[in-house]
Amino acid sequence: MDIQQQYQKIFQYCSSRIASRETAEDITQETFLRFYEHPEYQNSGHEIQYLYTIARNLCIDSYRQKPTEPLPEEIPEEHSQEPAWVERFALRAILDKLPADDREVIVLRYVSELSVTEIAKICGVSWFSMNRRIKRILKEMRQEFEKEGLE
Repeated sequence: MDIQQQYQKIFQYCSSRIASRETAEDITQETFLRFYEHPEYQNSGHEIQYLYTIARNLCIDSYRQKPTEPLPEEIPEEHSQEPAWVERFALRAILDKLPADDREVIVLRYVSELSVTEIAKICGVSWFSMNRRIKRILKEMRQEFEKEGLE
């Protein structure tokens, strides 16, 4: 397991769930501290699932401790002619409309690049159930993109 690569992915995952960059960094560090505190987690063949489960639980704990804040949005340069930023904002808006659990699944799958099997284990459901859920979410997102006239 490449620690640097996993650290970055866990940080991205936490950043997608937590509005504050500093809090996301703290949670990422705490995730790895807790992972290394338990030697039974290491060399078990399930290291990635342990890391994401720890990070997920810490993010949930963070929500419980303080009121939720809206996720910050990137603001393009005023004179930007690049059409890609329009799609990024549309995608962000569509992701923000999703229920938190669905958004988490999409982040795990496409930002953190976890397999359907790994996500199913983290969420405690079968591979079949998770695969169907991902397909349903993507279908809903495509429909939203079509409504926005971006596809």
